[in-house]
Amino acid sequence: MTATLASLVLAPCLLALTGCDLEDLGGARYHKDFHYSYPLNAGGKLAIETFNGSVELAGWDQDMVDISGTKYGPSPEAADALQVAIANAPDSIDIRVARPSEFRGNRGARFTVRMPRRALLDRITSSNGPIQVTEGSGPGRFRTSNGAVRIQSFEGSLDIHTSNGSIELINVSGEVSARTSNGRIRAENLKGPLEATSSNGGITAILATSPADRAIRLETSNGPVDLTVPANFSSSVRATSSNGPITLHLPTAANARVVAHTSNASISSDFEMKVVGEIGKNNMDGTIGSGGPVLDLSTSNAPIRLLKM
Repeated sequence: MTATLASLVLAPCLLALTGCDLEDLGGARYHKDFHYSYPLNAGGKLAIETFNGSVELAGWDQDMVDISGTKYGPSPEAADALQVAIANAPDSIDIRVARPSEFRGNRGARFTVRMPRRALLDRITSSNGPIQVTEGSGPGRFRTSNGAVRIQSFEGSLDIHTSNGSIELINVSGEVSARTSNGRIRAENLKGPLEATSSNGGITAILATSPADRAIRLETSNGPVDLTVPANFSSSVRATSSNGPITLHLPTAANARVVAHTSNASISSDFEMKVVGEIGKNNMDGTIGSGGPVLDLSTSNAPIRLLKM
């Protein structure tokens, strides 16, 4: 493996008396752009670690990783002191911007990367910035704070964690674990099991397939849960919310066992229910059709609804 320490002197700004004013880099006045390219075999691993900056990745039809970015700081010296360390080999590329030990002023680095469509996004990490991926493969791990995460057209498992930001998943095939503390989670055309947790945001999920061997788990404290399942759905569901409604969209010919509870609201269903246990305004224990996977639904201060699609 060859290790390259990029000193980031490519394409410098002309730091004259007025410096390089930015439109929006968190108040930083100076920035320097950089650009590198390295070959990467199809299926090779790509990892990025940065701070105080966004990361945007997009797949293309070349066996090459094209890396563009900007490092910034409150002074030319502060911006220039940030270094991008790149370790590259035919089957892996690891990009890292180290946080200075003496961290003063607003500094950071952001990236825009093109990569082979089948590249494995092993570890993508930032802080105070969003992560966006269009086409890629996993298993992938994504971490940021104070930023949104958006993944589109991804194959493989995903482990996503952010705080103070939303998570959006579109056309993802694989097992997904998604967690945020202050943001909504939205999944559309998901092909695989989902575990989603949001402390202060809603969860919306539209499943394209039914992972029979894995449960769907959705949990939020202060937001609604809205789940749509496909025909021939056979996965169990556990959905909980403290202060938000739970809505489940089911196929007309659904077969399921429903166990639902709400403390201070009502439960309604478009389906005929065969009583198994208690059924009342606040509780429901029964079967739809011939019975099947368990739908465990619980909230405290909002209604629960079972709707026909």
